[in-house]
Amino acid sequence: MFTGLIEQVGKVLSVEDRRGQRRLQIQSKWSDLQLGESVAVNGVCLTVAECSPKGEAWFFVSEETLTRSTLAKLELHSRVNLERAMTPTSRMGGHWVQGHVDAKGLVLHFDPGADHHRMTIALDPKYGRYCVEKGSITIEGVSLTINAMTETKLNEFMLSFLIVPHTWKHTNFQDLKSGDSVNVEVDILAKYIERLCPQSNAPSNN
Repeated sequence: MFTGLIEQVGKVLSVEDRRGQRRLQIQSKWSDLQLGESVAVNGVCLTVAECSPKGEAWFFVSEETLTRSTLAKLELHSRVNLERAMTPTSRMGGHWVQGHVDAKGLVLHFDPGADHHRMTIALDPKYGRYCVEKGSITIEGVSLTINAMTETKLNEFMLSFLIVPHTWKHTNFQDLKSGDSVNVEVDILAKYIERLCPQSNAPSNN
């Protein structure tokens, strides 16, 4: 479990494709990584398969994860958002993030402002039911607040976010451009509510 607060930006040192899977080597600034611990890489929960005191970490990425996320597009020297799993004493500065990507969103555009950047992405409309204005969502592993939602008659669904300078500076958002894909994880609490309260989806007896 993660909070969506990025701790550092790492760099891809090597990529090796193996029968539909990938082996990633990533340079971090952590010297105390442990074998088997979980690290969110661009919002995807991965397990440390190997590590070194120099902060190097190796991960295996399954075919399912490659299909559902943007990790298949990572290249040598790509910068990635990194967060270690939260502990019982961690401050919950973001929201509950599992590191299980639901879908890929499409970056439509960035609008720079005096004290923020506005990012707009397009998302599969079927995930719109988990989104509310001022609610939480995870983009590339970053916990963000939904600033605005737009649904069109052409069954298009778009979300906008205000990226504050600190987040812009300390994540890989500054590397994104229009047309790029991003990892999206909707709020798990919304999924649980939908599962536990199916009345709204039940047929009416009237």
